[in-house]
Amino acid sequence: MAIVRPFPAGGYRFISHQFQYSGGVAAEPGFRIERARFGKPVPLRQGFDAIANYLAGCGRPPTALCACELRSPAQFTDAGFVAFNRHYVERLAAWGIFRDEVNPIARSNVCPEIDPPAAPSFYAFSYTVPDANRPARSFVAAGSGEAPDGGPSYQGRIIRHGDQSPAAMREKARFVLEVMEQRMAALGFGWAEVTATQVYTVFDIHPLLPDEFVGRGASPAGLTWHFARPPVQGLDFEVDVRAVAHELVI
Repeated sequence: MAIVRPFPAGGYRFISHQFQYSGGVAAEPGFRIERARFGKPVPLRQGFDAIANYLAGCGRPPTALCACELRSPAQFTDAGFVAFNRHYVERLAAWGIFRDEVNPIARSNVCPEIDPPAAPSFYAFSYTVPDANRPARSFVAAGSGEAPDGGPSYQGRIIRHGDQSPAAMREKARFVLEVMEQRMAALGFGWAEVTATQVYTVFDIHPLLPDEFVGRGASPAGLTWHFARPPVQGLDFEVDVRAVAHELVI
């Protein structure tokens, strides 16, 4: 069962998940979530600096950061992913966000197949702003690939590992979309409220559109397909979803 915890310093609640990211976030009453995308990916260290400066310009503290979308050069090994994540959370710890192995920030981290960045970089980020006049109906669900939780290694958990047949891709997609439904439900949302559905894969998604996406109601605002792979070797399919009314490019 998903455990949802408040993060008062940020004005949002989150699903406890792993040390590197939460399962998703939702604005608390009196706040809303906004999203900013960089014009082009910004390397991690400079990205953190840019986010801090942007939030300060909005009159918001670093703790208002609630979700990150990253881009990496290539898929990580299990050990490489852990090492990267330990480096990633250092700045979050310095900002008072990551504490006692608990990370409230939702995240996706994918690897563009064409023209990838030279180093892990920020693509976009989401944050809370006060809004006393608007019901708190905004959320971001963290990206998920086709691997159930549990165990130190992804390799033994990946659904239909090494199989990219149409039947395997359907099974992978169905699992990932069910994870999105579980995360949304834990935060009090459903597909009808989604403003953006993003899918990350280099394999053909067209056979999946009628039943797994459109028929399920998983793309009420359309579908954004990023020609990219999930972050860990062996994973083939990832999705994240959000309900955010205000988005901009910086």
